[in-house]
Amino acid sequence: MIVCLLITTIGNVGIWAIVVLMPAVQAEFGVGRAEASVPFMVTMFGFAAGNFTLGRVIDRYGAGATIIGATLLTCAATAAAATSPTILLLTTAQFVIGFGTAAGFGPMMADVSQWFLRRRGVAVAIVACGSYLAGAVWPMALTGQIGAGAWREAYLTIAAVVVVVNIPLAFLLFRRVPPEARVQADREASTRSQATGLSPTLITALLALAGLGCCIAMAMPQIHMVSLCVDLGFGAVVGGQLLAVMLVAGVFSRMFFGLVADRLGGTRTILISSGLQGIALLLYLPAGGLVSLYVVSIIFGLAQGGIVPSYTLVVREYMPSREAGRRIGFVMMATITGMAVGGWMSGWIYDLTGGYTLAFVNGIVWNVLNLLIIGLLIARARPGRPLVAA
Repeated sequence: MIVCLLITTIGNVGIWAIVVLMPAVQAEFGVGRAEASVPFMVTMFGFAAGNFTLGRVIDRYGAGATIIGATLLTCAATAAAATSPTILLLTTAQFVIGFGTAAGFGPMMADVSQWFLRRRGVAVAIVACGSYLAGAVWPMALTGQIGAGAWREAYLTIAAVVVVVNIPLAFLLFRRVPPEARVQADREASTRSQATGLSPTLITALLALAGLGCCIAMAMPQIHMVSLCVDLGFGAVVGGQLLAVMLVAGVFSRMFFGLVADRLGGTRTILISSGLQGIALLLYLPAGGLVSLYVVSIIFGLAQGGIVPSYTLVVREYMPSREAGRRIGFVMMATITGMAVGGWMSGWIYDLTGGYTLAFVNGIVWNVLNLLIIGLLIARARPGRPLVAA
């Protein structure tokens, strides 16, 4: 589990690099905020496709081989991004970066979830923390290059570190889940699935739609925090620090909600965390000073950390283990698509209105959709039947 956390912390830099480097990219290529958001959106589309595709790969070949192949692909694309002469080529490279980076997200959580029954929530939360730790650690590590606008050098640094660290670690992940553990987990999942009165396919589809809504909402502060700070005159470095603070709070949030999920189950954990995320988005509307942004960003990070990992738990609570990678990959694909669309949508609203107020309102509306769907799933559960993992 610790090895998985290290791999995801190093490897998930692919989805955060373009976020912290967005102002420098926008300045060099002379494009608008919406157009500068496109590379991130395409990164997330690649990340979404990678979660679904590599989820199938990890079901068949295991975590070790999947991580090695994905790491090599990511590093090649990162090096290509560093030499991109146009924003179109940079965007193309970002799609490949997103695809390879995905191996350290949904597929890794799916693999880890197969090893645990009683503490599955905590185990998945620990691995899921890697994506947030990447967003917290890497902006701080690249502060000098961010401040100097040296985004190309930052990409080369990322490529070198990822390949040197993650390839050796991946060789520790070639062990497979014992068959007897799969049998026990499948028996419990079948019992819970029948209790809801819903088919596994319908549950998966509802989770995907819910994930789309919550992550469109989540995208606004996570993706545009650096750009928002530049607009307010605080600078890109301060924006990177705010993003790091938000994501560090998210790490603690994911650990806390992992404990909650082991007691209440995945669906109720999503409901609680998503509700708190909606409140935090409302608090961003009056926030304009540096202190208030720090406070609300911490609140936001503490609120929303339990949402995405809990989708993995819900899938594992109701689906057979042989389908874990592809079903979790599909739901993660939907959440990441939400991040991609939400990031672009916020930039588009900014260009139309000249500010981020309506972009936050848009996120709140999508958050409500998430709450309605998760509430429906909870209501469909048979009264008196617990939804905990084991």
